[in-house]
Amino acid sequence: MKTADFFVERLKAWGVKRIFGYSGDGINGVIGAIQRDGTIDFIQPRHEEMAAFMAVADAKFSGDLAVCLATGGPGATHLITGLYDAKLDHMPVLAICGQAEATVRGASYQQELNLDRVFADLAEYVQEVSHPAQLPHVIDRAIRLALARGGPAVVIIPKDVQEEAFEAPKRAHGFTRSGPGYSRPALVPKEADLRKAADVLNAGEKVAILIGAGAVHAADEVVEVAEKLGAGVAKALLGKSVLPDDLPFVTGCIGLLGTKPSSDMMNGCDTLMIVGSGFPWSEFLPKTGAARAVQIDVDAAMLSLRYPCEMNLHGTAAETLRLLLPLLERKADRTWSDKIGEWLKNWSETLDARAMTAAHPVNPQRVVWEMSPRLPDNAIVTSDSGSCANWYARDYRVKRGQMCSLSGGLASMGAAVPYAIGAKFAHPDRPVVALVGDGAMQMNNMAELITIAKCCDRWSDKRLVVCVFNNEDLNEVTWEQRVMNGNPRYDASQDIPDVRYSQFAELVGLKGIYVDDPKDLGAAWDEALSADCPVVLEVKTDPEIAPLPPHISLKEAKNFMFSMTKDEDAGHVIADTARQVVNAVLHREGAD
Repeated sequence: MKTADFFVERLKAWGVKRIFGYSGDGINGVIGAIQRDGTIDFIQPRHEEMAAFMAVADAKFSGDLAVCLATGGPGATHLITGLYDAKLDHMPVLAICGQAEATVRGASYQQELNLDRVFADLAEYVQEVSHPAQLPHVIDRAIRLALARGGPAVVIIPKDVQEEAFEAPKRAHGFTRSGPGYSRPALVPKEADLRKAADVLNAGEKVAILIGAGAVHAADEVVEVAEKLGAGVAKALLGKSVLPDDLPFVTGCIGLLGTKPSSDMMNGCDTLMIVGSGFPWSEFLPKTGAARAVQIDVDAAMLSLRYPCEMNLHGTAAETLRLLLPLLERKADRTWSDKIGEWLKNWSETLDARAMTAAHPVNPQRVVWEMSPRLPDNAIVTSDSGSCANWYARDYRVKRGQMCSLSGGLASMGAAVPYAIGAKFAHPDRPVVALVGDGAMQMNNMAELITIAKCCDRWSDKRLVVCVFNNEDLNEVTWEQRVMNGNPRYDASQDIPDVRYSQFAELVGLKGIYVDDPKDLGAAWDEALSADCPVVLEVKTDPEIAPLPPHISLKEAKNFMFSMTKDEDAGHVIADTARQVVNAVLHREGAD
């Protein structure tokens, strides 16, 4: 048995069923072993970065370890962005990398990089294998730590070591023996700490709950707590799918991409409970001292990191909430929850009005607003970073049973389409929609339409809709330049060539639909979601519809108006969006 053959057998012992990877001479020994075995599904993207993103999505939507593979040198370095995505979103991903022969290490050989140093910052475990007997404990430890710590691990195997005869570790000095297997524990705080946390929550009159991806297996428990305490529940972006948006106490996302009810709730609460969230923008949480706080997180490093919490409960969300529930008192006064319900009603009307506002030619908010009610109950939605993430966060109303995600902590462009492909391999029987800006499509996602065409026969449900917002603009950054920096749009950095993505889709064997009239949007979504093949739905959207945050500061409004005095598109922008900004500021200033 070659060392590469043992490696593949060990991957199978850990339950690995598929690998997203790209071949190269530095990893061909492992590729040959995968071929000889014939039971692991090998999925070839157009680029190694996409392989890593696909693996992250596979881990997110399957809940299992996911695996990506690349050769050494440039193939390995191409994995880095996707693996950082795994690190920041706490996903168990194993990266397998080739390397120059062990006999030439240290000789400045072709494609020889010190990959263990390259990956040291992002990996929970990284190790280069120099001897066949070393491989068993390296692979076992890499996978175990990826699963236990929720992050990427990297195994590097020189090409000559892959081809060597496998030598099992001896029962002798200088060897160690290991085996596969890991079972995730339930972690709960001490009873005394649970009682102290319950005292804080019971004393509150206006309780707000913030949930993140760490609450994904605790949806029922969060609902019980919210109903008992009369609390509202806001969602960090990675926690968007934890609870459906039709629950009367769910205020939607929080932060720059969030809703006004979530913002109002955080500003008005006297008690805050954070469950499984590392939401980064603490300015959207209550002022320090305005609310007593309790936090639950499985990672102690995240406790009291964004807001000073009176009780920090180190534990898994579902189990900790189950122990906390009997200690909570049902609140008779529902004034707070009634106010949240009123905010939600007003916000729903606001979203409807914004989506139906006339634009040039199509309002991007309406694209997602039309999509949301049409999605099947088992749909999976991915989004790219950029302005489309705003519409994903606000206008996509999650139903129970649906799944969704995006590059959260890293907020990387170019993740939506590989995420959609990873989702299809995790759930080949479910429809998937990817929301993508034209910048990300041109950066790297257009090529992955070829991957979709190549792989779609493997999926029992072939529905995969790539919805492209074609506005010829790096739109999110354009608005950041205007609002955050007070600068006019910089055409040299922001212009995107106009490409007919729907026609490209047809060129590679997919179905293409083009929309430039808002009246056609509903029918286009119906057609795309009922097709018997993958579809690219290209919508010509207006870049001058502002992705407004839930509240606009007076400073931001001034920056915006100042930038408009120097912007070529000032008349168009002011006519379409500045009125919204100014009215929001004046209304709030008057209320204050």
